[in-house]
Amino acid sequence: MQVDVFIPCFIDQFYPETAASFIRILEKAGCETFYNPGQTCCGQPAFNSGYWNEARTVATKFIHDFSEGRPVVGPSASCTGFIRNYYQKLFEGEDLLDSANQLRKRVYEFSDFVVNHLKVVDFGATFPHRVTFHDSCAGLREYGIGEEPRKLLANVKGLELIEMEKRDTCCGFGGTFMAKFHHISTAMSEQKVENAMKTGAEYIVSTEASCLMNLESYIRKQKLPIKTIHLADLLVSGWK
Repeated sequence: MQVDVFIPCFIDQFYPETAASFIRILEKAGCETFYNPGQTCCGQPAFNSGYWNEARTVATKFIHDFSEGRPVVGPSASCTGFIRNYYQKLFEGEDLLDSANQLRKRVYEFSDFVVNHLKVVDFGATFPHRVTFHDSCAGLREYGIGEEPRKLLANVKGLELIEMEKRDTCCGFGGTFMAKFHHISTAMSEQKVENAMKTGAEYIVSTEASCLMNLESYIRKQKLPIKTIHLADLLVSGWK
């Protein structure tokens, strides 16, 4: 299957290694990947801050950048969920509404795509560690994934998954929320990390790099004995 690779801004700028892992996973699943180096933002940051005109300008470029009709797959439920849920509203009454609606139907978060569409759940990964999984708000509520990442983790050799208490609560990131409401955000991060550590896990795993960066910043500041890892990076562990 031919697929277009969508690398969100956050991953492009801060976690390029995760982008590489994600592409390796798609290719191991039998996909022929296409990457448009001119791609930029999906428009979500501007949209969430109330700048809809600016968001529409960026989203217009996004529609043109992914106009080949192939499935568009990205390692972020936040960005893919935004496109699926809000492009129709963003382009309501606009000439590009039909194009936006067509794009919405072929945008996928990568764990959903490989599990539900490619029907691949075992990538031959080895990760001999105890982990716990963080359900991002975007993944759980905006996109609707929950079991898909866990099906992939269940097939990783040596991995032990232990669910944390209140696994569906926010980590405190929330985009600009972390900057505007720093003290509240920090308290939420503290609660999430404490719940993760109660499991005895060595790693917090998630599909959302932004959540992991937020949790990692708290962990490093407090010098806590737990690490974070994106699901895509974990799924290539142990590959030759």
